[in-house]
Amino acid sequence: MIPERLVNWVALLGLLAVPLWAVVVDEPFTITLVTRAVILAIAAVGLNIALGIGGLVSLGHAVFFGIGGYAMGILAYHAQTFTSLNLIGLVIPGTKSMPVIWLVAIVISALAAWIIGLLSLRTSGVYFIMITLAFGQMFFYFAISWSAYGGEDGLSIYVRNGFPGLNTLVPIQFFGLCLVLLCVVLFLNARLQNAPFGLALNAARQVPTRVETVGLNPVRLKLVAFVISGAITGLAGALFADLNRFVSPTMFSWQLSGELIVLIIIGGVGRLYGPVIGACLFVALEHWLGGLTEFWHVYLGLILLAIVLFARGGIIGLLTGKEGAHV
Repeated sequence: MIPERLVNWVALLGLLAVPLWAVVVDEPFTITLVTRAVILAIAAVGLNIALGIGGLVSLGHAVFFGIGGYAMGILAYHAQTFTSLNLIGLVIPGTKSMPVIWLVAIVISALAAWIIGLLSLRTSGVYFIMITLAFGQMFFYFAISWSAYGGEDGLSIYVRNGFPGLNTLVPIQFFGLCLVLLCVVLFLNARLQNAPFGLALNAARQVPTRVETVGLNPVRLKLVAFVISGAITGLAGALFADLNRFVSPTMFSWQLSGELIVLIIIGGVGRLYGPVIGACLFVALEHWLGGLTEFWHVYLGLILLAIVLFARGGIIGLLTGKEGAHV
């Protein structure tokens, strides 16, 4: 069997090689496709902290993705229209600075995850799934009715936000920025898994009663993981909105939450690079099969069914001969 570390390196080098090839052959659309895969991988890595380590099956993670997207959209909208955001008497100017937008997206998403987690973690199992789904639908319909920022039609942003020293309008430069952020998130995830907190969280997922006997609170551990997970997913939402220069209520849809779970299952639940491989395969199938038929999800469903039945550890588990985490 192939060592998992080798699989991880091949996946990372492949992510780097494809855009470089696209630059050589002048295929900017390919760079955009890979950038989309990288951003979805960041969101799925965030969810994998809650799902893969904490065992929290959330159908509401699109909430944080959407919050990140709308944080970018609203700040950029006020910057491009030279107006300020009046928030309960507090006047906030718009900005086109990516670092500032990322910080706002992360903080607001983390705060939302904390509030949702406090309420949702009072339940478990299917009830937790349903309450996170309910929160997702609440935000979805709120965004539809939010006419100040496009409502159902969404909000278009006519400029690409800036990052110091880079021209983010150049596809390969924006891709490089997203890839660096993915590497940072993967590094943080790896450190988290091997840290005492990650080990305690994994134990809380498997045998919560034993964790309580040593003086730890399983709910508190899962809440911290849920907040970290939401913050990372919010960052991905801001990047996704910047890539498309458009935000809409679909960023809050439960279908997006489901897609993030599918990415993780395809790559391998609890695997460090599982979301990366899952996101790349998902975007590739969407592009290639989507050009052949509008029912390409049928083929995705068959792949997912085969993985669930015959490769419980996802693609990485299939290659390494090891099963992933059991949720």
